[in-house]
Amino acid sequence: MCGIVGYIGKKDTTKFLLDGLKELEYRGYDSTGMALLNNNKIDVFKALGKLTNLVNKISNASLDEYPIGIGHTRWATHGKPTELNAHPHLGEYSYVVHNGIIENYKEIKEELQAQGVKFVSQTDTEVIVHLFESFYNKSNDSKKAFENTIEKLKGAFSILLISKADPEKIFFFKNGSPLIIAKGNDEGEVMFASSDAPLIGLAQDVVYLEDGVGGIASASNIEFLSDNYTWSTLPTSKQFAQKDGFRFFMEKEIYEQSNVVSDCMLGRIQDEGIYFDEINPSLIEGIKEIKLCACGTSHHAGLTSSYLFERLSKIKCNVEVASEFRYKEPLLTKDTLFIVISQSGETADTLEALKMAKNAGLKSLVICNVDNSSMTRLADYTILTRAGIEKGVASTKAFSTQTVVLWMLSLYFAKINGSISNEKLQSELKALREVPKTLIVEDKIHEKCRRLSKRYLHGHGFFFIGRDVFFPLALEGALKLKEISYLHAEGYPAGEMKHGPIALADPELFTIALMPQNLLYDKIKSNVEELSARDSTICAISPLDFDLSDDFIKTQETEHYMLEFFEMLVVLQLLSMEISIRLGNDVDMPRNLAKSVTVE
Repeated sequence: MCGIVGYIGKKDTTKFLLDGLKELEYRGYDSTGMALLNNNKIDVFKALGKLTNLVNKISNASLDEYPIGIGHTRWATHGKPTELNAHPHLGEYSYVVHNGIIENYKEIKEELQAQGVKFVSQTDTEVIVHLFESFYNKSNDSKKAFENTIEKLKGAFSILLISKADPEKIFFFKNGSPLIIAKGNDEGEVMFASSDAPLIGLAQDVVYLEDGVGGIASASNIEFLSDNYTWSTLPTSKQFAQKDGFRFFMEKEIYEQSNVVSDCMLGRIQDEGIYFDEINPSLIEGIKEIKLCACGTSHHAGLTSSYLFERLSKIKCNVEVASEFRYKEPLLTKDTLFIVISQSGETADTLEALKMAKNAGLKSLVICNVDNSSMTRLADYTILTRAGIEKGVASTKAFSTQTVVLWMLSLYFAKINGSISNEKLQSELKALREVPKTLIVEDKIHEKCRRLSKRYLHGHGFFFIGRDVFFPLALEGALKLKEISYLHAEGYPAGEMKHGPIALADPELFTIALMPQNLLYDKIKSNVEELSARDSTICAISPLDFDLSDDFIKTQETEHYMLEFFEMLVVLQLLSMEISIRLGNDVDMPRNLAKSVTVE
């Protein structure tokens, strides 16, 4: 997830771009850059790391007046965070900034290279500017060249492009990634941004671009290439704008899960199976065991995937808590693939566990959200989750994207091993493609969680129970509630309740029961009946009606248990958040917790 800004007007273009990037820096801080256009002169500034590095670089430069400029703050998805890979990307006479993923960039790059085009970066973005110039060189028509470029690209992306070929214009397009165009308060001003915040106070009239809508903007005119647009009015609060109208970043990030999981899967799910350009089939050669190592929410994603690796890939799989793994004198053999999972790539215990595996000569892979983090630099291979920055301390979209990556990886290994039939593989791929739709938050579900939350503010604790992959989901649900509500909660395998914990059952013990239709329903139904018989207050989450529940949240009927998994995940996140809100807690910054645990 990156941030982009653009400006046409008579004010200080550099100041607008820097101020806008400051508002968007939370969307990406691997690198920043801007391109400034004055007739046939384009000046470009790029810097690694945070925006202050770009500010320092520009402050030492002698700048002209520029009526047009575009800027970018990057969250790396293709290519390491380097100044060469930073945006804007250049052709011979054009520059582009881009948010999103060009799914077919390799195919386009090969075509352009065959025409003699030279590439200087590792990014997918660079194909856009070379493709535009290729079409322009053939037609000498900038509008036609831009339309042909957009038609050729596949994926989710937003684009701002400037060119000496048409130096008074910004070309723009939105498909999947957010982009807003605004009329500035001064005559002839046009502004662009990835969110409202950079525009507030400087403009009132905006278009929140729909997918597939683009156009060409100049000081005198905004030409849309589609009729599917509507002008509206900006909000007045910058914090409100950063949160896209949500009360908390956590709430925003719960709602973002559908989009970020789509980004996570882009280019990786193909008709014939799963494709990761970050790894190759040799990764699994000679491997007899997978060892997953992580902490907290990432550990729960690992536990979930352990069922999938053994069920689909037919590879023995163990899951380790990183803080314990370091001190147990583990047996590490070279026929083990060591996979670490971390949102930040800096988690201290997990990083040290990875170092142990490397020293023992194991093949290593990191599932991570941050390129160029300590773990991505150390591991043999990296698969990025593409979740974007997560500002809420309690992880939400990190878990959903990690779980999806690991599910895809289990299918990738399964096909290499020949442990899955084509019919079964196609069934799994079909289910994967349905996950983004399943993660869309329905108003009726959120409202049900909000109304039920007032009943769960007291008592002496919560049991979250589930079976199979729904046991790790129960652990994650309990962790979310503990993190932000400060209420005591435990996750348990449902079948283990009668082996001790059921002694706690009474009306003041709340049981959150995960009861999927497609996986061991009768078994968990029996477990919940045992708790109900002992007067535990039951909140059942299921697509099937359950008469013994005190509260019931009905989910959709689906054909695959993992689709039920992700819908129930959203329910657990919403319920925990609404309970926390009723208790008056700071949902985004719960007490005693930090976003990234970089000390032991």
